[in-house]
Amino acid sequence: MTKHEIKISFKEYDTVEELNAEDHNLCQEAVKALASSHSPYSKFRVGAALLLKSGKVIHASNQENVAYPSGLCAERVALFHWGTSHADDPIVAMAVTAKTDDFELLKPVTSCGACLQVMAECEKRQNSPFKMLLYCIGGPVWAIDGVHSLMPFMFFEDRLSQAV
Repeated sequence: MTKHEIKISFKEYDTVEELNAEDHNLCQEAVKALASSHSPYSKFRVGAALLLKSGKVIHASNQENVAYPSGLCAERVALFHWGTSHADDPIVAMAVTAKTDDFELLKPVTSCGACLQVMAECEKRQNSPFKMLLYCIGGPVWAIDGVHSLMPFMFFEDRLSQAV
């Protein structure tokens, strides 16, 4: 028997004001993305903003549907848009924030497992990790260098891509 231990590492900033200008701006872009959220069922709006190497910012938000599994998280909306329209322009960072009128959010909202897996695939596709900024409006920001810190057991099977 071999015992393994996994540790994660991230930086926590008390407020968005502590960030460098580029990260601060990207968090504000994620807040802007909340405006396009279609979340009439959960009333839980999520906004995401991707900063690309070229300086372009991609905005996305969660999109719900009355047939619940048909909706999509803001992170995947952003990443799929990147993959279809900007895959030759690497992702440098992604900021994600959330808001609801039903209660106060006191800490950043983390991405679901499906979104983390898509992030992992995007990092692999561009052959480099990207910074993740999880931002609680009016509260802390968690800065994570690459999705591996949040999902150490990502699914990859390299032989699948060799079959093509």
